[in-house]
Amino acid sequence: MKYNSEGLVPAIVQEEGSGQVLMMAWMDQGTLLETLGSGRTVFWSRSRQERWRKGDSSGERQWVRAAFYDCDGDTLLFVVEQEGGGACHTGNHSCFYRGFGPDEAGGVAEAGPTRSAGAL
Repeated sequence: MKYNSEGLVPAIVQEEGSGQVLMMAWMDQGTLLETLGSGRTVFWSRSRQERWRKGDSSGERQWVRAAFYDCDGDTLLFVVEQEGGGACHTGNHSCFYRGFGPDEAGGVAEAGPTRSAGAL
């Protein structure tokens, strides 16, 4: 794995079955090895500077069903069985529940004549 200057690598968590992206968090070498060894997701909290195993305080555990790394070796993908109501600390099933655009449900408003469709 290629870790960043802080010794971390981004980890994307995807739900088995639905394919929905649930969250993104950071891992260091120790939390990656613990995740692969235990079958439960374990991450590194940059704000608290400590490891945290998903679900220990919330009950929203994630059971790893498959693990991958990308072609550059600098991003992880975990396919999980999500236990409980969801992955997000807000109570939402996914951390990616807010979209760009007027409806905030993921729809992007059609580009007008003065706005490029790719501009955000």
